[in-house]
Amino acid sequence: MNKHQKSPKYFLVLFSLIFVFTVGIFGQENADAPIKVTFLHVNDVYQFAPVDGGTRGGLARLITLKKEALRENPNTIFTLGGDTLSPSVETLTYKGAQMIDAWNAVGIDYAVFGNHEFDVKTPVLLERIKESKFKWLGANVIDKATNGIFAETPKYVIEEFPGGIKVGIIGLLLPQAKETSSMADNLTVADFCETAKKYVPEMKKEGANAIVGLTHLFMAQDKMLAQCADFNLMLGGHEHSILESSSNGTPFLKMTADARELGKFNLNFNRQTKKLESIDWEIIPVTDKIADAPEFASVFDKYKDLLMKLAEPVGRTSVMLDAGSNSNRTQETNVGNFIADAFRNATKSDIGFLNGGSIRADLTYNPGTITKRDVLSMLPFNNPVVKIEISGKVLREVLEHGVARSAEDPEPGRFPQVSGVTYKFDTSKAAGSRIVDAMVGGVPIDDAKIYTLATSSFLVLNGGDGYTMFKGAKLLIKPEDAQKDAEILEMAIVNSPDKTISPKVEGRTVRIK
Repeated sequence: MNKHQKSPKYFLVLFSLIFVFTVGIFGQENADAPIKVTFLHVNDVYQFAPVDGGTRGGLARLITLKKEALRENPNTIFTLGGDTLSPSVETLTYKGAQMIDAWNAVGIDYAVFGNHEFDVKTPVLLERIKESKFKWLGANVIDKATNGIFAETPKYVIEEFPGGIKVGIIGLLLPQAKETSSMADNLTVADFCETAKKYVPEMKKEGANAIVGLTHLFMAQDKMLAQCADFNLMLGGHEHSILESSSNGTPFLKMTADARELGKFNLNFNRQTKKLESIDWEIIPVTDKIADAPEFASVFDKYKDLLMKLAEPVGRTSVMLDAGSNSNRTQETNVGNFIADAFRNATKSDIGFLNGGSIRADLTYNPGTITKRDVLSMLPFNNPVVKIEISGKVLREVLEHGVARSAEDPEPGRFPQVSGVTYKFDTSKAAGSRIVDAMVGGVPIDDAKIYTLATSSFLVLNGGDGYTMFKGAKLLIKPEDAQKDAEILEMAIVNSPDKTISPKVEGRTVRIK
């Protein structure tokens, strides 16, 4: 052997020393590295197919993003912030079963009840819960018959991860669910604050190192909740807007609707003390650049016949249609005007009336073709449009209620979209005196006069959105004899000249302040 050559034994010893040194360094780093728990979150997802012309959303894309997250961190939980079974076009046919199939394919872990889960009848909702391969949560949804939590769903769950980390998760629903859904009479929504005060300490006693609130509340209510109990993170829903805020040191975040974004949240725990040290998050746009996971194809195939039928054209619009949620809950819109006109004309009433929150598409439609899906997306509840008699005095009460606001509910679904009526309102005035000018057919409202009004049976018979003043009104067209709201809208489009509509904002509703 050349004297400058090293023996194989030399290289073996050298390699062993390098290996031991390297393992020692990285072993020390791993020992000091935090234990990371990842939450993936979406909310208010009403359809499994992509939206916005296929450019955003789509649950097949969520599977792809979930796989990536699991590769990065096996300690990953996927949550849904409520409102998925209703309202949607497909739910009119399948009663929400299509969304359970879709979420089972995605493999989510937990969902909180949203108010619109209770649009389907209780027996149907119970079937959907049984079909779910994930857990539903709603600690403050109470069955008065048993005085227990609805459907015997858990009051909370505690997930345990390697390293002894425990994360408690509790689901809470907004109290307005009783007004904004068809929740059964035997169900009630307990105070979310008192519920949290009761159960959060229990989770801590059971060793939870962090508490996550999975909520379907208004943002103001989330902030109140953070003052009531010690939460580390709140993942919410209901508003259909990307919202990021904090209260009492607790961050809370919400996405928009229909999985246009995926929230990703990393909770970083000290490996030795198990204390939560920090939270990192990012909002991931769900776009058509993300591949569809092939395993979702079976869900598409199961429902493809309905999807194709919904693509059939009904007519056209020559103007952009504003079916946005925020717009229709706060101001006059061309879509609100067109639907209210359709209600009034179809029933030959003095007044057409609908609550802005019943317009559900949360989209603007560019000039062009209007499909069956577009019509049903705007009015997916399939409510009968009844005709009633109402006094001028009660009509004023209706308008007053419709423009009322609160800190908890700044964009109420009760906002009035009208036909045959014009009104002005001043939000700086006291409740009961906000309507400062109101006319029917161009004539000031006469408190003693009887008017005919066409609106949804949900408002008249259920007192939906708090419209209790409709109850007891004389029915001229009863629900069993009435046309459905979407049917009226479709026929109004079909019967327009050349099946083309051009609705506009006309000053029917004027906000003074």
